[in-house]
Amino acid sequence: MSQVYKQHNLTHEQLSEIDRKHYLHPTTPPKAHHLSGPSTIFSEGRGIYLKDLEGKERIDGVSMLWNVNLGYGNEELAEAAKQQMLQLSYSSSFSGQSNEPAILLSQKVASLAPGDLNVCFFTSGGSESNDTAFKLARFYWKVKGQPHRTKIISLEQSFHGVTLGATSATGIEGFQKFTTSNAPNFLTAAAHALSAELGDKNDPNYARSIRGLIESEGADTIAAVILEPIQGAGGVRFPPDGYLQAVRKLCDEHGILLIADEVICGFGRTGKMFGVDNWDIVPDFLCVAKGISSGYAHLGAVIMREHVREAFIQSDEMMFHGFTYSGHPMACAVGLKTIEILERDNIVENSRQRGEELLKGLKYLESNHKHVTNVRGLGLLAGIELLKDPESGISFDPSERAAGLYTDLCMELGLQLRYFDWKGSNTIALAPPLIITSNQIEEIINRMSNALKLFEKQV
Repeated sequence: MSQVYKQHNLTHEQLSEIDRKHYLHPTTPPKAHHLSGPSTIFSEGRGIYLKDLEGKERIDGVSMLWNVNLGYGNEELAEAAKQQMLQLSYSSSFSGQSNEPAILLSQKVASLAPGDLNVCFFTSGGSESNDTAFKLARFYWKVKGQPHRTKIISLEQSFHGVTLGATSATGIEGFQKFTTSNAPNFLTAAAHALSAELGDKNDPNYARSIRGLIESEGADTIAAVILEPIQGAGGVRFPPDGYLQAVRKLCDEHGILLIADEVICGFGRTGKMFGVDNWDIVPDFLCVAKGISSGYAHLGAVIMREHVREAFIQSDEMMFHGFTYSGHPMACAVGLKTIEILERDNIVENSRQRGEELLKGLKYLESNHKHVTNVRGLGLLAGIELLKDPESGISFDPSERAAGLYTDLCMELGLQLRYFDWKGSNTIALAPPLIITSNQIEEIINRMSNALKLFEKQV
């Protein structure tokens, strides 16, 4: 007998049918969804646990979309939203108007960001933040008298969002090919080509490196370089030691702006407040979303350095850019409360400590299960890869759908993970809520191990 949905007195089957007919889902094959309906209908979340309409509970091992950093059902965040809605549910930031939560959040974020990243432009999410950074970078060069500097360089396997500009900067093939036309003046460089970025022309990727593209295109045509400190949707790919510092130096060498996409890495995910803090660099723009509100409100921001804002205020031109929900008072109130909890409860330090335990557990899996390899992690952002024969470097055939099969088995055992099979990599991503405990880390590893035993029998 189907469980009846408590809010609207609908069964799982009824909701599934409505969903199938009327809801077009993001990053989902439309045909498969139309035929089968939703894979899961969630009904409840508490802490790091999710429950679906059929009553099955599972650990959320990826903070849903890397964003529910403080877990589910946080009453303080709900209360902050409620009180702000009752006091001032909405106000615009256009024409110089403002509100107290937006003002205070901009000040708080500036106090946390590295270097002189002191000025915030608020958005509704990550795609908007990155698109805004592209436009602001081009506006910067326009007011500096160099309007021909329009090109944006991003990296292969990067993910920067799904608005037109963000999609054009994204280096994952599927997103590029989904639309029949991308925005102009976006270039894609080979990712993590350290020796090339340091000037080694013998590097086989030199021509495709950031440095190589700057040389071939002309530095005076490049507005900015954008990168993720750690690539997320590209397969949890970590840069080699010294890479971020090399790119920062390269940008300084040619007067190019550097944009750090911290939509995933920001607000404690890597065991430090911001991902770039792990490499002691200061970008010119730092784009955030997700963790700034722990997924409780639609909120993002572009944090910029003083020299960027100084260029803007030298111009009399109107800034013809902004969103209806830029500086939304409720979202900013939730952001303020999120940061308060992060600091008060030492959540960033918990991310670092539990991250060390998670990495140790994943290495245990690597030692005890023959298909696990390439374990990596920083804070509570980690990944593993599945190979048919790690010693020989033999991958699973794509028809075996190894990563998808494994995450399906994890789901059956009550653990939600994400997988990426770009170019046959079979990467499993982990990014649990930052409030996770040591015992819960151990439970994740146990469930992953049990799923691997089942996986080994099936492949």
